[in-house]
Amino acid sequence: MTVIFSKKCEYGLQAVLYLAAKNNSVVISSEEISDKLNIPKEFISKILQGLTESGLVYSKKGKSGGFALAKEPKKIRLIDIVTAIDGLGMFDNCVLGFPQCSPDHPCPLHEKWGALRTNAYNMLTEETLDQLKEKTLKKIGYIGHK
Repeated sequence: MTVIFSKKCEYGLQAVLYLAAKNNSVVISSEEISDKLNIPKEFISKILQGLTESGLVYSKKGKSGGFALAKEPKKIRLIDIVTAIDGLGMFDNCVLGFPQCSPDHPCPLHEKWGALRTNAYNMLTEETLDQLKEKTLKKIGYIGHK
């Protein structure tokens, strides 16, 4: 269950982390990404095409086609992926959906959510793909053994 991100964003984060964990100059097929991460192929292809439009991912068409990172992993932050897929609304909007929620007119969760939101934003801004390579490889190995 996701709390913050859409399923599309979750899958996009997983796919980009997978690309970063592999040799980032090698093109990886959507079939491989789908198989390794247990994500529907058509869905992951669509997500990665969107990330191609944002300049984070490169796509190669044809029989030996697939996807690769368009930038070095140390130059891509998690927030870049979130922004490209879900946008930053989750960091601006009221967690309960109340209109005009603000410090002057807070919702019941305003203070607690504000702290969580700030911590999440900071973590996503600080973490780059290269910093997560080893943890990603361990997780992928675990997924493959289920």
